[in-house]
Amino acid sequence: MAATAQNINERFQRLIDGIGERYEPYVRQHLSKVYMVLASTAAASAVGAMLQMRDFVDLGIVAAIASLVLVLGLHFYKDDGKNYYTRLSMLYAFGFCSGQTLGPLLGYICSINSAIILTALVGTFVTFLSLSLAALVAEQGKFLYLGGMLVSVINTMALLSLFNMIFKSYFVQVTQLYVGVFVMAAFIVYDTQNIVEKCRLGNRDVVQHALDLFFDVLSMFRRLLIILTQKEERKQAERRKKN
Repeated sequence: MAATAQNINERFQRLIDGIGERYEPYVRQHLSKVYMVLASTAAASAVGAMLQMRDFVDLGIVAAIASLVLVLGLHFYKDDGKNYYTRLSMLYAFGFCSGQTLGPLLGYICSINSAIILTALVGTFVTFLSLSLAALVAEQGKFLYLGGMLVSVINTMALLSLFNMIFKSYFVQVTQLYVGVFVMAAFIVYDTQNIVEKCRLGNRDVVQHALDLFFDVLSMFRRLLIILTQKEERKQAERRKKN
């Protein structure tokens, strides 16, 4: 057991060393900042969700509106080299509001089986870490062609969602959930390589790059939560029928 753990640790260390040798110092520094900001934004989201679930702070519909306003603000209020901390505060506020909007879903899941949240959280973290590392060790720019394809899939899914509001097809709903997980996984790979390429071209917007990855992580986490919850609901329904 100890030998296996040591072997895994050595392989991981070689992987990290390989990435370190492959990328320029300024690229490595930029990626480190992006991942740190991503982690702190996720922490802000967790705080927002916990406060909502415990009824300490519940912004309700205001959180959803604020999230939209903040995203648009970050899009139009471009990085000019002097507004980093202002934009960083906006990103953290967006993370907090995103957690607030996620709170009701998490509260419902806790009433069914709280272990679902941990499973989805671990699954999202492991998937993100694996795919982001895979993108960094892959041939540079290899997955950038995915961008246009993924946007097309997202637009198609959005259109299907609008139609499904009328037809209410369970099959379409479930298909969108599972396809959405794979799309977000592909976006993690694409965005990771895209951040590297942008950095090399002079774009060092840490906040925007962290926002791109946060969208991927949050969307994947939300979909995994719903998929696992639906499975648990079906299991509980089957148990009630048997009893």
